[in-house]
Amino acid sequence: MTGSPSTAWTSPHKTRKPRARNAPPAPGSMVRTQKPVKNSEIVYGDLRRAIIAMEMAPGTPIVERDLTERYGISRTPLREAVLRLAEERLVDVVPKSGTYVARIPVSVLREGIVARRALEEVTVRAATRRASESQIMSLRAIIQRQKEVADAGDEEAFHRADEDFHSGIAAAASFPGIWDMILQMRVHVERYRRLTLPQPGRMRLVVGEHAAVLDSIAEGKADAAVARMKEHLDKLTLDIAVFRDLWPDYFIYDVSLDAPLNLD
Repeated sequence: MTGSPSTAWTSPHKTRKPRARNAPPAPGSMVRTQKPVKNSEIVYGDLRRAIIAMEMAPGTPIVERDLTERYGISRTPLREAVLRLAEERLVDVVPKSGTYVARIPVSVLREGIVARRALEEVTVRAATRRASESQIMSLRAIIQRQKEVADAGDEEAFHRADEDFHSGIAAAASFPGIWDMILQMRVHVERYRRLTLPQPGRMRLVVGEHAAVLDSIAEGKADAAVARMKEHLDKLTLDIAVFRDLWPDYFIYDVSLDAPLNLD
C-alpha cells in the first residue's frame, strides 16, 4: 500500500444543461482530486525530524522490519524515504551491513555555520535600518519567552523560540526568504545545536547573546549588531572540539578538511 486513495466527484452528465459557448464550467462540473500523501513522505518526515532533533543518535540502526511494521507499509515506500535521507547525508547505507543514522560531518558543520553567519549579517544590517517599533517589541517578547522556558528547562520550547527570534530578524529586515535558505542548509548545524543545549547555563547564555543583538538593532547600530550576532554564532564553531571529544562517535572528522577557520 503506497497511499490513501484520492477522492473525486463529478456532476451527473445526463442532467447537465447545455451552456453557452466560452462560458465557464458550471459549479461541480469539473473533476476534483485530493492529492494523497505517500507513505514514503510520512516516514521520511518522521525520521528526518527525529534525526535532526537527536532523538535518533548518530549510529542508530534503521531496522527495515521494525519500521514496516510500525507504519504498516511495504518495503518500497520505506526505501524511498531512506534514499531521500541518504541524499541529505542524514543516513548511511552500508552494503552488507545495514542502514544507520549518519554521524555529523565536521567539515559540513563548519561550512554551514560560516554560510549562516554570512546570511545573518545581511538580515541584521537590514533589520537595523528597517525594523519597526512593533517588530522590536515582538522580538523582545520572544527573548522573554526564551528566558521563561530556559528557567523551566524546556529545551524543545527554547528551540522553537530560538528559531522565532532569528526568523523574526529576517522578517524585520524584509528578507524572510533568507531564513528559509538558512533552514534548508543547516541540517547538520541543527543536530549539533541540539547537543549543546543541555550544557548547564547554555540556554541562559544564548538569551543574553540574543538580547545584545536586539539592543544594538534597536539603537540603530548596525556594525555592533553584526558583531554581536557573529559572536553568538561563532560560539558554535569554538565549541565543536569540546562536543566532539564528549561524543566522539557522533562526528566524522577529516584532518584535511576540518582545520579551524579564521575568516576575520
